[in-house]
Amino acid sequence: MNPTNSNKGIKLGLLFLGRKRPGFDMEWGAGIEIKVREAVNQSNFEVFEPSKKAVDEVSLKEVVAECEDAGVEALVLLQTTMADGRMAPTLAQIWPYPPIFWATPEKPEGNMISSCSLVGAHLWASSFRQMGRSSDVVYGDPEDSETLEKLDTSVRSVAVVRKLRHTRVGVIGGQAPGFANMATDPFAMHQLLGVQLQTYSLIEFENVLKDLSEDAVSTDVETVKEMGLEFKDASEADLPMASRLYLAMRHFFDEENLDALGVRCWPEMPNTFGQWPYLGIARLADEGRAIACEGDADGAIGALIGETFGMGRCYLSDWLEHDEETITLWHVGAMPPSLSPPAGESGAPKIAKHFNVKKPTVLESELKVGIPLTLFRLWRCDGEYRLTACDAESVKARPLMCSNGRARLLNRKPNDWFEDMCRAGMPHHLNIFQGNHAAKLKRFAAIAGIRWFD
Repeated sequence: MNPTNSNKGIKLGLLFLGRKRPGFDMEWGAGIEIKVREAVNQSNFEVFEPSKKAVDEVSLKEVVAECEDAGVEALVLLQTTMADGRMAPTLAQIWPYPPIFWATPEKPEGNMISSCSLVGAHLWASSFRQMGRSSDVVYGDPEDSETLEKLDTSVRSVAVVRKLRHTRVGVIGGQAPGFANMATDPFAMHQLLGVQLQTYSLIEFENVLKDLSEDAVSTDVETVKEMGLEFKDASEADLPMASRLYLAMRHFFDEENLDALGVRCWPEMPNTFGQWPYLGIARLADEGRAIACEGDADGAIGALIGETFGMGRCYLSDWLEHDEETITLWHVGAMPPSLSPPAGESGAPKIAKHFNVKKPTVLESELKVGIPLTLFRLWRCDGEYRLTACDAESVKARPLMCSNGRARLLNRKPNDWFEDMCRAGMPHHLNIFQGNHAAKLKRFAAIAGIRWFD
């Protein structure tokens, strides 16, 4: 299986809504239930089905409690024959996350209404919206691959929403000087996303760095050597401090129970510690850690969204320039090595010194050519969170120091997008992921209550 499309760790609850008395074509509904069960159990999600159907308030509470006890993250509800709409407010009270209402088709022959499933799902979804709650609706045959793809996106989206409501993001040192557009508001972050923000000073970071044992540092240096990275103008003598910076950042993930981390990497770090932390940031990103340079907490949350969605590793990049078709992606030297060509090929990662302040350690590398990409950004403006995304493909970039790439947009002009996003207040960092996921992110935004910008 492609690791960027893995559903590992997502548990789906499959809940059938029934009827106390027979109605519509019960035989047709039973047949659809079998098809749904077969289709969902063939997916890569872990599936849990409660012990019975929900037919009234009491039984709904019982089966939702079973799902909670089983650790279900996304709840998919079906009424293959229309169920009692009076259960919808009960679900809104007992299930705090967006539910997914899957409506199945009518029997294609005969003059009798067979299920009224779409009407039922429409009723529940509309009721949820009018109660101020979000949900999602999937409509289609369980044997249709397009239906299952939509279901996949919905389940992933709900899993991300749930993840964010339990997410703890840290920022070390605040945002970089002048980057006020990336400043964090812990209360807005909690109110709008459910995310908890914790801040740490550079002094706290330095204390962690100094307390690292020489054995731990030596062991990590050997780990870096085993990566087989070439050197440009840095050397093995630079690796101990690079490892210290990496281990200190990893400490905050592990010991502070962080899901995402923004690090103020300049201007103090190279002056205080003699090195930049970008080799460490690149390594952590390649391990699937949601990390951002320059104290960009929302950029780190964007990385976490992509990781949770199954999109793979995140490269956080500046939007350096653009022409009629392409955007030049460039940043400080922290691209995950897995997004670059392998050792020995042009553009492969090399351990180097920073292009401006000539201190180690950065990764000088190029983005692989000929791969699908998604460029997206989550940010806060005007009291709301916003999201935008665009599908692209990587093309050959002109040589630039540090991390470098070039993306050809597939469905719009770069300058049009740039001007629209400047008017919407979008910061200059983009989250770059392999694969085309813009449509999925748009669906996620709707489910999460985040304003979408095309």
